[in-house]
Formats: sequence, C-alpha cells, structure tokens
Amino acid sequence: HSDDRSIDGLLTTRKKAFRSKQSATIQLLTFATLATQMTKKNIRKVPSKKLFVSEPPPQWFGNAANPKDPEKAAWTNANWLKSRFHFSFAEYANGPQNFGAVRVMNDDLVQPGRMFGTHPHRDMEILTYVVDGALTHKDSRGNEETLGPGSIQFMSAGTGIRHSEGNPSDKPLRFIQTWITPRKYGLRPNYGSASGCDVAKDQWTRLAADWNDATADEDNIKVRIHQDVNVYAAETDEPLQFTLPKGRQAYLLCVDGDLDVSTTSSS
Repeated sequence: HSDDRSIDGLLTTRKKAFRSKQSATIQLLTFATLATQMTKKNIRKVPSKKLFVSEPPPQWFGNAANPKDPEKAAWTNANWLKSRFHFSFAEYANGPQNFGAVRVMNDDLVQPGRMFGTHPHRDMEILTYVVDGALTHKDSRGNEETLGPGSIQFMSAGTGIRHSEGNPSDKPLRFIQTWITPRKYGLRPNYGSASGCDVAKDQWTRLAADWNDATADEDNIKVRIHQDVNVYAAETDEPLQFTLPKGRQAYLLCVDGDLDVSTTSSS
C-alpha cells in the first residue's frame, strides 16, 4: 500500500493523465459519476496514511480468536481483518460522507479462514472487486460462489438481503468494496458477478455500468447497478489518459504501485 495509492479528483471538461513512477505495472480503479461536489481544485490527493484503519475484534463477525503466532498460520497481519476506510463508516465518523453517489469504499485485507458472518443490507448498490486471493459469497436468495483475482460482483440490496462473505483459502484475501446510493429505494434484491475480468493492458476496461445505459448492453457489461456510475480498471506501466465528459467527476484508486497524475483542459 503506497502513500500515493488513493487519489480522488473533481473534473469537468478535463483529461487526466497517469504515469507510473517506476517501471512496475500499476493497478487502477476509477469510479465516474455525475458531478455534484464542485470545487476549484481539479485534483485532491488522499494518501493512504490519511485513511482510517479499522481492525475489529474477530468475535464481532463470528470468527474464532486470532492465532497466537500469525506468521506460523501464514497470516500477513496480526488481526483477522485490516480495513482502510475512504469515507465515514462503522466506528469512523470523521471522514467525508460521500463522493457523489459513492457512499463507502473500503480496502479490506482478510486473513485465511476468516469471514464476515451473515449480516443484512438494504437500499444500497454494493460492488466488490477482488485484488488478491479468493472471496466466497453466500446470500439469502440462494446465490453462492467463490471469486478469484480480477473478479467483480454486484449486490443490489433493495428491500433487503442477508449475506456472508469471507476467505475460504489458506492465503490472504484483499478486495475493494464500494457502496453506491441507488437512484431510488425499495428495489428488488439482485446479485451477479463477472469472474476474472480480462483487464486490457495499458487501456481502460469498463467493469460496471448503469442499468439504464444502453451502451453497456452494446459493450456486454455484465455488472449493472441502479445508478449513473461507471467503473473502470486498468493495468499499465505506460502513460494512460482518462477523459471525463462535462458534468462528470471521478474517484481514482491506485490499487497497487505509484503514479504521477496531471490534468489538461479539453476544448
């Protein structure tokens, strides 16, 4: 987790250029939404050291006690969960409340054999992107599956759904979970996923889109949500450009690696 891995920016008719600081490949996720938080600043950087770190006791989520010797258990962290909050969430109330429709973004590291026990959700669009390891999901609508790196799942909680999720493997699991406020409440619960998404090198791949976006049908986007949000991923070690149309804003997460960001105006 580099200090430069989290950057958010409000852009209208701007082009944002990304360049890796080193020759190593960097991983990026971008959430593009309607611009609702206008500011004179084009880019605001949020270094990882500024994110709130949550390490809740294992019993809170139905887990056994942490092992006395984490290294012997092949753990990379002493606690079963280490979560970095980008917004106010759970016990943390001093961060931003949202970024447009984006309400929650948590960068979670879950140790082997640990999980979030069954819990409810309501009236929220939840996207989960698997960075490393295996994520298992089981919900009250009968959906059950395990997803590997590069996979993305969506859950429209709507009128209510219960689910559990966790790490069934013997290796650590890292995933990015984002909650998005739906355009209306009381929707029918729904679940879906896209396994091992083929993220093209040195270009943006759209992973998720609005149900009302006709271009998503044409592009065969399998992950759909009830909000005007597009999610893109990229892996690159070359300069990469992302163009935001007028009236849009974007939240960029540098998942791995280090990068430089610059903007230019478009006509």
